[in-house]
Amino acid sequence: MNFITSLLSNLNYGTILFLMLLESTVVPVPSEFVVTPAAYHAAGGNLDVFLVILFATIGADLGASINYVVAYYVGRPVIYRFANSKWGKMCLVNQEKVEKSEKYFDDHGIAATLTGRLIPGIRHLISIPAGLAKMNYWKFLLYTTIGAGVWHSILAALGWYLHAIVPEDQLNDKISEYAEYIKLIIIALVIIAIAYFVISSYIKRKKK
Repeated sequence: MNFITSLLSNLNYGTILFLMLLESTVVPVPSEFVVTPAAYHAAGGNLDVFLVILFATIGADLGASINYVVAYYVGRPVIYRFANSKWGKMCLVNQEKVEKSEKYFDDHGIAATLTGRLIPGIRHLISIPAGLAKMNYWKFLLYTTIGAGVWHSILAALGWYLHAIVPEDQLNDKISEYAEYIKLIIIALVIIAIAYFVISSYIKRKKK
């Protein structure tokens, strides 16, 4: 964790990509404390906010792809064995969380790889059921990119906004404070996305 703390205190495009790669596997790296501070510094002219979003999203794609490939080839028993191991516990992963992500995927189909990227607790694990279900990789990557891009854009917008009203030594406290507002925005976006996919599927069936 000291290694991750060191990276968090020295944010650049490379560390943003690497930390978001870790966050999208099973390593507990909170993206709000990566992308939001990076966008905060971008507002001060130290980084480019669009590149912050781009590199964060590329990192998320890489991490999610690792989960997808591992799940695709090793299968459910090995995934559960890891989740129940001491290594899984160190990564704050357990079988219940994996099963929760699987249920979300089963309930919402392939759209879950998009909407699931916006939901805390599921976001970094939703690529596992996609791999287990052997979802088409390029469709998986497209939906993951959209979902991660939306999530990182929300965090970046928050960081940009906070730069105008919060001194840097209070930034992390403010990010925690605004977390509830972020959740409300995310819930609204997920509902809209799910409604879109449901309506689109209904229209396609009516046309047949």
